[in-house]
Amino acid sequence: MVNLEWYRTFKAIYKTGTLTGAADTLFISQPGVSLHLSSLEAYVGYKLFDRTGRKMIPTERGKVLFNAVSEPLTKLEDVEKNFQKSTEKHTPTISIGMCFETFQTTLEQYVSTLPFNLIISFGEYPEMLDQLDKGILDLIITPKKGVSPNILHEAFSSEQIILVGGKDVDVASFKKAVKTKDTDQIEEWLKQEKWYGTTGDMEHLFQFWILNFGHKPNFRPNYIVPNMNSIIRCLKGGTGLAVVPDFLCKDEIEKGDIQLIWKGNKMLENTLYFGCRKNTSYQSEIGHIKGLFRQMMGKADDANVHV
Repeated sequence: MVNLEWYRTFKAIYKTGTLTGAADTLFISQPGVSLHLSSLEAYVGYKLFDRTGRKMIPTERGKVLFNAVSEPLTKLEDVEKNFQKSTEKHTPTISIGMCFETFQTTLEQYVSTLPFNLIISFGEYPEMLDQLDKGILDLIITPKKGVSPNILHEAFSSEQIILVGGKDVDVASFKKAVKTKDTDQIEEWLKQEKWYGTTGDMEHLFQFWILNFGHKPNFRPNYIVPNMNSIIRCLKGGTGLAVVPDFLCKDEIEKGDIQLIWKGNKMLENTLYFGCRKNTSYQSEIGHIKGLFRQMMGKADDANVHV
């Protein structure tokens, strides 16, 4: 027998007219809705909807199937309601996108306390903005604003991009170069050191270098590691340099495990935004996550390192 959830998903799409609307109705993810629909279409052997823009228009065969299953499904749903405990409620599931390092440093410690289900997604910022607009994600944490009229961006904090190094890096000659404001001398000293980078986004290093030296770095990092938290752990070994957001390493700097070497002649600062759709069924859950981030970022600002 065909999976009953496929029929329920089909009915929800038919009623709401969108995959996002069906996902909100059923408290499942949009990819889950798409999977149920494609599975049902493969089972019956024909298309049930024509996809026009963001609307799902039922085909003639889709209309026939809806008329056949709608009443039986409604009866089954009524039976379910009658036998369900009166205190039982659906637990909503929200999907959040952010970079891996941000999750590890901030939200990870609170996951087990959340009163709702959570799916965390990692990826590049343009991809996350697109998934938010399509309804795949419900909230994103990003330093970049999109242009979609369906998305609200709310600034809540900022990050400074700084140059840090292992505690054993001898910075005496570097500090002399900084005092002279000779950018050629500063750049040459930096290029002589060992550098750490990540397998993914090198944008922080590029932006920092362009802002202070007018061009991208003409060298590649000596050590490529999975993410910025890996960089910070490696720097605790004593040597090497890296450009990272300040909130990722504030504790290590305060403890003396690594050292803040330079904020640059021009400070590189990114505004951090919450991004969510204007119309969402998860206002309460999203508000809960926002509150946690404001609390955590507030502590980070209070303990911010100034050199």
